[in-house]
Amino acid sequence: MEKQSGWRVPSLVWAWLFAVCVPVQALAWGAQGHQVIATLAQAQLSVKAKAEVNRLLALEPGETLATISTWADEHRNPASAKWHYVNFPRESCTFDAQRDCPDGKCVVAVIEKQLAILGGHGPDDKRLTALKYLMHLVGDVHQPLHAGYRDDKGGNTYQLRAFMRGSNLHAVWDTGLIRQRNEETADRVTRLQRMTLPPRTKYLSPAEAAEESCRIVRMPGFYPDRLVDMDYIKQFVPVMEMRLAMAGARLASLLNSTL
Repeated sequence: MEKQSGWRVPSLVWAWLFAVCVPVQALAWGAQGHQVIATLAQAQLSVKAKAEVNRLLALEPGETLATISTWADEHRNPASAKWHYVNFPRESCTFDAQRDCPDGKCVVAVIEKQLAILGGHGPDDKRLTALKYLMHLVGDVHQPLHAGYRDDKGGNTYQLRAFMRGSNLHAVWDTGLIRQRNEETADRVTRLQRMTLPPRTKYLSPAEAAEESCRIVRMPGFYPDRLVDMDYIKQFVPVMEMRLAMAGARLASLLNSTL
């Protein structure tokens, strides 16, 4: 079958039919998004980090960074649900741990905790679990609505319409935008590897990455007037793809400095 490209309406329709049928908290970025981030990170690992990653992955033969990138969603439970996001008040995108991350139950604190476990001298099975969380949560913190407003639950309660169907803004960013091109993972990775990333991309902390996501949520037009149209898609698909590319670079940087 010939692959569709560009902004053809049929692929958009199918993407939205998929998006509105998937629970909005099921797969942040969707499985493909996390696999893209993991593959981008894999290509940017140092020799030392790559060797340690491969040694840990050997505990579960057949696994790769891409395949474990969705593990944290597949094993989500009530205790770990809050680990995937941080909520900000509308008046501030400055991370305040006491206000925004009570008891360390937010994506920023959990990334920092899992980095400490991965870089420590504990049992390899615990370090592998930490790697699994990091492969997912670093991606999550780059999804803007995983660092969105507290009062609408990261866009989950902001209802809108897209292609004659009801949805919400969180679902748009979790699954809709990334699927609209009908593009294979390898093709997307190749294209994103050619992107020019902003200065300091590789050196932001988890808290700074969350603040960056929050500022995207505050961009003019990020909240559409209850209807996602082609103008919205054309404006924010490039933003979404930049977040994927930056997440891959930062994930690699964190692993390189930890392992």
